[in-house]
Amino acid sequence: MLCTATHAADWDAYSIPASAGSGKTWQLQTVSDQFNYQAGTSNKPAAFTNRWNASYINAWLGPGDTEFSSGHSYTTGGALGLQATEKAGTNKVLSGIVSSKATFTYPLYLEAMVKPSNNTMANAVWMLSSDSTQEIDAMESYGSDRVGQEWFDQRMHVSHHVFIREPFQDYQPKDAGAWVYNSGETYRNKFRRYGVHWKDAWNLDYYIDGVLVRSVSGPNIIDPEGYTGGTGLNKPMHIILDMEHQPWRDVKPNSTELADSNKSIFWIDWVRVYKAN
Repeated sequence: MLCTATHAADWDAYSIPASAGSGKTWQLQTVSDQFNYQAGTSNKPAAFTNRWNASYINAWLGPGDTEFSSGHSYTTGGALGLQATEKAGTNKVLSGIVSSKATFTYPLYLEAMVKPSNNTMANAVWMLSSDSTQEIDAMESYGSDRVGQEWFDQRMHVSHHVFIREPFQDYQPKDAGAWVYNSGETYRNKFRRYGVHWKDAWNLDYYIDGVLVRSVSGPNIIDPEGYTGGTGLNKPMHIILDMEHQPWRDVKPNSTELADSNKSIFWIDWVRVYKAN
């Protein structure tokens, strides 16, 4: 799935910070999207539907009080908006999500230019295998200007998970390096680039605005519990862009925040994906 168009792309001003490897070059994949087309909440053009589903990778509707909604994603002004709103008469939060129709494996570089929302919900650019046992999170933000939320507001979560589904077990690194501190500033105030270089089954590098912020390498941090049976992160994965209310968090957006379009939308300017060949 190579993209062979020669016209300038929105991301052309930004070099790829990761090396493709000796004797290899990065090949742009057709899932890469500038969102420079009109896509409504209920009417998506082929430019969208050829790449994305306006839903999760299966029938699951999301964690906690989340309810993924196909009507909460749209494009405007050359960006994809994923919006969160109250579901009337319930405690549910309707939220936007898109997932790639295609799956991808390493060696791969995924990067997105995004601006997180301001309402305590998780905003994420991530990858997940079809059987939901392997996950890579390029970015996961919990931005909020509420008093008491400064710790999360000033940090970006970059991580991965490996799972056993039955009985359910979940491993992800718990070290402080998985939370990238922003020198006391928020991450939600502007668009930034978040990238992950999935080098191979045992090596991940994370980038923010082209700067390497975290590397994880080897079984001791990728899969110390042996949940992958010694394979590491080796399964093809879908790309997912979404907002979620996650039940491990003791906060949830309130009605005022969800009604405020300045606080309730996760903006994605573009997504680019490269394979090393």
